[in-house]
Amino acid sequence: MKMKISYIMMAVLLTASFISCKKDNYAPPQSMFSGRLVYKGEPINVEVNQVPFQFFQFGFGKVGAINSTFDQDGKFSALLFDGDYKLTVPANQGPFLWKRTANGSQDSIAVKMAGSQSLDVEITPYYMIRNAVFTAADNKVTGTFNLEKVVTDVNAKNIERANLYINKTQFVSAGDYNIASAQLTAAQITSMTGITMTVGIPAISPTQNYIFARVGLKLAGVEDMIFSPVQRINF
Repeated sequence: MKMKISYIMMAVLLTASFISCKKDNYAPPQSMFSGRLVYKGEPINVEVNQVPFQFFQFGFGKVGAINSTFDQDGKFSALLFDGDYKLTVPANQGPFLWKRTANGSQDSIAVKMAGSQSLDVEITPYYMIRNAVFTAADNKVTGTFNLEKVVTDVNAKNIERANLYINKTQFVSAGDYNIASAQLTAAQITSMTGITMTVGIPAISPTQNYIFARVGLKLAGVEDMIFSPVQRINF
């Protein structure tokens, strides 16, 4: 009897090993889906690794979301199997309005993968930062920019603050992605044009004669900031 049980156990282990090997031998996904967030064709800049998006694949039973985040210039990419997917941004994420269904829930974009492809995803930002210009003098960086309020209906948001960030690398935002910053509160922003901010350049080690800068706008009730494009400034 013990010998019979041993044979049965060995057969089960061999079967499990064979199934595992078959799973391991499946070809990995090879189709690249890439794109960017845009407003009327203009790239939307966000905070790196902070604004999420999700893919859902249908036709293979119940599966969870494939989660990722947008790059700071609004670009995204994902390596997928060919098939039918839905692309969406979770509710209350991003400094923009994502399209909704008739019942008010978060809508999705149908994506049919049959080889690599790219797509510009049109969204509606609450605000846009316009004509940002940065200059360096006397060991300081000055940024001048305009604001455009895009959403003006019941979904409109008030400004909470504006920030000028500088960093020694091209990744520039709040948190660990700046070496210095300046801030204007909503009360200090008295005009939507010619807004000016200045921040001192701290000592950089190892020494370099350039930095990267951009402006971010934080809105009341919106977690994620919208940004101007990153610019390199020599000094």
